[in-house]
Amino acid sequence: MEKSQDALVLLRQIIRATDLHDKHLSRMTGLTMPQLMTMQTLRINGPLTIGMLAKEMNLAQATVTSILDRLERKNLVRRERSNTDKRKVLACPTEQGQELLKSAPTTLQDTFIRQFDDMHDWEQSMIVAALEHVSHILGAHHIDAAPMLDIGALDRTSDNHMPEYLKPTHPPFKN
Repeated sequence: MEKSQDALVLLRQIIRATDLHDKHLSRMTGLTMPQLMTMQTLRINGPLTIGMLAKEMNLAQATVTSILDRLERKNLVRRERSNTDKRKVLACPTEQGQELLKSAPTTLQDTFIRQFDDMHDWEQSMIVAALEHVSHILGAHHIDAAPMLDIGALDRTSDNHMPEYLKPTHPPFKN
């Protein structure tokens, strides 16, 4: 098998592992990976404004707002005015949200970070350089992406950030 085929198999394995883990996570918690990451960020940092949460997660405020809307509908997060500055609205996990986090499985992302951080600096640099090169080969280097292992749109509402060549060219089939 040619090395290009080996590389494609490895990329497919990574994509597939991410997809399978996302589905497992969703079955176990009823949440998407970005929703769980939002909940975890609030647990670690305590109540945050949407802007602070977006910055902490390296996501756009509009994306975080959309994620919070979904979490609020599930009664896992609530928004409340700050006691010290009434102009600020804080996102806080509810009791139900905190209970859900206690039973949530370890994410693939957490496993990756833990093992990657245990590597030597030179190993980390080699992996980052190789992935940067793959990103350029695939024309993905210009795509804005959050540092999370997830497939699909982070807010699951639109594909506005999807490259044109990946967008559907025809409307979905209807019966």
